Amino acid sequence: MKLFFTTMWDYTLDCRGLSCPMPLLKTYKTLATMRSGEILELWGTDPGTKNDIEMAMTKAGEEYLGFREDAGFTRYFIKKR
Repeated sequence: MKLFFTTMWDYTLDCRGLSCPMPLLKTYKTLATMRSGEILELWGTDPGTKNDIEMAMTKAGEEYLGFREDAGFTRYFIKKR
């Protein structure tokens, strides 16, 4: 797991190359260490993540802010509640 500090969001979690359910599990683990209001950017390449992340974050009580396609991977944005 790699975390980077940025100015637009608080953390970046690089899950590129990991298959489901690992991106989701690493997301839960990272969110557990974050404070309310902080934003996590998740990088993923597994197509299953795109189908699962919004529903999983809503169920977990986190705020799913959306996603953005990038060159070869997808960026997901989640706000810790």
